[in-house]
Amino acid sequence: MCGRFIDPNLRGTETELSQIRVDPFPRRFNIKPTEEVLILGRRPDQAQRARWWLVPSWHRGTLAEWKATTFNARIEEAAGKPSFKGAWRYGRCLIPAGGYYEWTGTRGAKQPHAILPAGNAETLYFAGLYSLWQDLMTCTILTRAAGPDTAALHPRMPVILDPEERDAWLSGSEAPDLGAGARLRHHPVARFGLHDDGPQLLEPFDAA
Repeated sequence: MCGRFIDPNLRGTETELSQIRVDPFPRRFNIKPTEEVLILGRRPDQAQRARWWLVPSWHRGTLAEWKATTFNARIEEAAGKPSFKGAWRYGRCLIPAGGYYEWTGTRGAKQPHAILPAGNAETLYFAGLYSLWQDLMTCTILTRAAGPDTAALHPRMPVILDPEERDAWLSGSEAPDLGAGARLRHHPVARFGLHDDGPQLLEPFDAA
């Protein structure tokens, strides 16, 4: 799953914010569901802000009345789920991230871990879906079974796409192995609260 993630640093990349006509966020290191995030369409100038918690276009109640947990969607199931199947067909996007967090341990003593790109890459590109509900753009992050780099932390992980997979995803691919080759690194970090933020959240912590 993915319940907290980190804004990407897109300066100097092919999707640099100065080129995509979206006002940049001050970089955040503790993004939570229902907050605004950046999503990318098939071209950089299709970048938009979206609320991270998808609401399908057919929802007729208020925002507060949408109770389903839809900030993540299983890639194995999304195409057939009423909440996601419209976005699966018409709302493919990428959600860039600098990394994300997972927690291990028992309730009340959970240890957070920062999960970051391996190698020289700074940005992860999550497979996402978007839905325009009334005048509000909303989105979800696709998840898959965890790969070997993170399976010890959690059985699920975001679908993280390489450059070829990004194009395939946006073009409608339903390949079952999307994101299977993602390489990641991780380390424990100090426990942090709901409203804590800043690059210090990524500093390695000696859990012993």
